[in-house]
Formats: sequence, structure tokens, C-alpha cells
Amino acid sequence: MFTGIVSDVGLVRGADHGRIRIGCRYDANSIAIGASISCDGCCLTVTRVDVEGCGRTVFDVEASNETRARTTLGRWLVGRRVNLERSMQVGEEFGGHFVSGHVDGVAEIVSVKPDGTSMRYEIACPQELALFAAPKGSVALDGTSLTINAVEGNLFTVNIIPHTLAVTNWGQKSAGDPLNMEVDLIARYVARLMRKTDEVNR
Repeated sequence: MFTGIVSDVGLVRGADHGRIRIGCRYDANSIAIGASISCDGCCLTVTRVDVEGCGRTVFDVEASNETRARTTLGRWLVGRRVNLERSMQVGEEFGGHFVSGHVDGVAEIVSVKPDGTSMRYEIACPQELALFAAPKGSVALDGTSLTINAVEGNLFTVNIIPHTLAVTNWGQKSAGDPLNMEVDLIARYVARLMRKTDEVNR
């Protein structure tokens, strides 16, 4: 389980048929084999940890064909910057919202425009996920917990403040970029309960 608060931005060092190698600033001794790390919103299992000559930590994860087909991972190339988050631990501050790391689909940035000191991103999501987008609701995009501003059809907007732009990979994103999208867990259950209620009342 994660919160959508990015704690490091890693760099893809290798991507070969689902085996991905990522450089990061985490202490290598703090990463256990089998640990879960959110990589651009995808919960992936660490299979190897090394320390390079420069002292930088690198870790390996593996993504199945299913994961690569349903997320952006199949498009990752060496040099890509990746939002990272370690799994939650008991007693830590909960700053975002409940994020499982199970991507629901791939959304796309439609436009990026300045909005005061922030940047406003218009996002197009798959039609089947539009139901879960609500004004002032939460959404995880590339592993970042964000608040939805407005919704129209399958389009919604989010604002990202300068701090978030600086400590995530959002500062490098532009129109046309794909995003891993995970809908709010609570919204998912509310929608399911409403469908069940409708079925009972028919």
C-alpha cells in the first residue's frame, strides 16, 4: 500500500523484456529483496539490489507481459525518470490517499497550461474510468496523489504546485504523454455498491 507521495525520482538504467533496472537515492541497505516499490504508480517487486562505484543505489524489478501491456512500462526506455515511493510503514505520516499500486488504465495528457504559480494539466482517461473521476476527488497519476479540479466527460483537470513539479517527473511531462492511472479506492467501492443497489431495486 502507498499514499501517492513521491519520495524519489529514479532513472531507468536498463529495460529488457520486463526486467527493469532503476537507479535511485535510497540507501541500498534499506531495500530488501522482495520489497514493493511504486514505480510511476506500478507496484513492483525488487529482485536485486546493487551499489555502483559512484555509491548510487540501483535495483531491479520485473514486470509481467500483462503489466507491460496495461501500463506505460512497455514503453520505458533507458534514461526515463520514474516517480518512486516505498511502501507504507506503520506510524508514518499519511499525506496523500490510499494507493494500491495496481494501475487501472493508461490516461493521456491533453494540454498543459500555467495557472498562477501552478501548472494545470488536462487529462483524458479511458471511458470506463471516467465514472470514478469526481471534482475534489483523488486520483493517482504516475504514482502521484492528485486532487481533481473539474470533470467533463472523460476529461478532467489537475493542478500541480511548483514543489511537486520539482520533486517528481511532472516537470518534464507534456501534451501527448501517457500516464499510469489508478482510481480512488473509495470511489471504486462506492460505484460498486451503487451498481449493486440498482440491481436489487430493479
